[in-house]
Amino acid sequence: MPETMTRSGVLAADQTKVREIIRELTRSYWMELETVQNYIANSVNLEGIRAKEIRESLAEDVDAELGHARRLAERINVLGGTVPGSLEFRAEQRAIQPPKDNTDVVSLVRGVIEAEDQAIEQYRKIIEICDQIDWATQDMCIELMADEQSHRREFISYLAEYDRDEARRLATG
Repeated sequence: MPETMTRSGVLAADQTKVREIIRELTRSYWMELETVQNYIANSVNLEGIRAKEIRESLAEDVDAELGHARRLAERINVLGGTVPGSLEFRAEQRAIQPPKDNTDVVSLVRGVIEAEDQAIEQYRKIIEICDQIDWATQDMCIELMADEQSHRREFISYLAEYDRDEARRLATG
């Protein structure tokens, strides 16, 4: 029995996978929006001389993360899903909550690295789900994962100023 293409360009026989892809894209969408919230808060709240560059980096990354959320939303729509509204949001990112001590740069840097690791893993999951089913979504997630890897690397370089051994371990592992 020949397989036919659906309106989204994905094989009709794979609609169960399409629903799974939409579910995971939606999770990534929420992760990106939550990151935007936390980066804004930290780019404003973080204090101290050594915090200036990190505040500026977080402020710049807000646009990138918001762009990721937009791309994810567009892809959810193309695949026939519905982009959720704020009432469906559930916060999960404990690692990059603004620290109680606004000068605690190191815990924030570690938290950003952890959040980037989670985003990278989520994109890797979607890439695997999409294999041989949805190349367009797969390509987009490869690009987004590369951006997250770049952000991660930047924050590992910040961590190196405070803990070189940990930074080396994270950079190679």
